[in-house]
Amino acid sequence: MSHHTAMVPEATWVARWAGALLCLMVAAIHVVDQGGITATRDPYYVGVAYHVLEIAAVVTAVLLLIGPVRLGWLLAAGVAVGPLLGYILSRGPGLPDYSDDVGNWTEPLGLVSLAVEGALLLLSVPFFVRSSRRST
Repeated sequence: MSHHTAMVPEATWVARWAGALLCLMVAAIHVVDQGGITATRDPYYVGVAYHVLEIAAVVTAVLLLIGPVRLGWLLAAGVAVGPLLGYILSRGPGLPDYSDDVGNWTEPLGLVSLAVEGALLLLSVPFFVRSSRRST
């Protein structure tokens, strides 16, 4: 049996479902923050980054449930780290042509996003490391 179809302990399935739900929450938070699925934030590169994150989060959720789990956990860490880094940069020094959020560290939706992304990161890294050890 391949690692795609092998029996997975129940605890791992719970973690995979939790990771998938957290990924979908990251996507939903960013859709709300940008003003809807068809909206794009300004400047353009920030809007594109939002759309890429949302798509990556949905693809990652699917991978965690039915695809290569190791890749899923790696992408889940990226789905968590990307917006965390964006939050820090946009609130701290600001981004090129985007200074609207500089100093806005306590925005409620931003804090919810940090909590979800932090939980996803804390979940995904150990499971990625664990899946890497099994495949070697």
